[in-house]
Amino acid sequence: MKTVAVVTDSTAYIPGELLDEYDITMVPLSVIFGNESYLEEKELKAEEFFDQIRNDDDLPKTSQPSIGSFVEAYEKLSANHKEIITITLSSGISGTYQSAHSAGSMVDTDVHVFDSEISCMMQGFYVLEAARMAQEGQNGTVILERLNEMKEKGMPAYFVVDDLSHLHRGGRLNTAQLFVGNLLQVKPVLTFENKKIVPYEKIRTRKKAVNKILSLFDEDAKQGDHIKVTIIYSNNKDEALKLKDKLEGDHSNIEVVLSYFGPVIATHLGEGSLGIGWYRP
Repeated sequence: MKTVAVVTDSTAYIPGELLDEYDITMVPLSVIFGNESYLEEKELKAEEFFDQIRNDDDLPKTSQPSIGSFVEAYEKLSANHKEIITITLSSGISGTYQSAHSAGSMVDTDVHVFDSEISCMMQGFYVLEAARMAQEGQNGTVILERLNEMKEKGMPAYFVVDDLSHLHRGGRLNTAQLFVGNLLQVKPVLTFENKKIVPYEKIRTRKKAVNKILSLFDEDAKQGDHIKVTIIYSNNKDEALKLKDKLEGDHSNIEVVLSYFGPVIATHLGEGSLGIGWYRP
């Protein structure tokens, strides 16, 4: 019997081949267009989402997984695992953590729920590390110690949003801020702080905003030790690839992973958003 099973939600946006390779169970969040609900990554991929959102006047809604979805996953895994570690997106932006935690009390297997306090591939880095250790036969205590060590060392992540209307329609920007922002071509740089997405700096143009994020990374990378980096795009893969080439050309001590904002996160950030996050393994 394997010691530990690893579960995560869909907002880690881990490619299917890696989910299979590391035997990771994914519980999806949902995107709701009108009366139609779709499980992201299973029933609705990012490309399909962007096609649909262009033809819909209303911003879709998003929904966390039900407690029952986690219970079902846990019960299946309980047959062959002694422990389950679930890694969720930040509890400050979704109730997914609480659903996973509540479900854990409803099954006989030991379930440990880890709040990544972030999302997307930065969350995915935790998941892949936990899955790697589980394959090596490490127990839940050792894996959780490693995840907390990663968190304590820091996982900076910054995003630039191209379209302020998504933040406005999602309630994260008032009408006056939207008007002034569009008038001044403001491209807010966002980050995670205390589990929530918050503005880091308001910058006049997209180019300057991206350069600001690059300068933050460059300053940190000067220390010379190995860094794992993710570049996250929102239907702007060509821009992300160019950025990847630039980072790899500027720094010899980095490993870059390309990822994307899937339907749930893209609902709130919009098309054209770009993010960079990193950590020291």
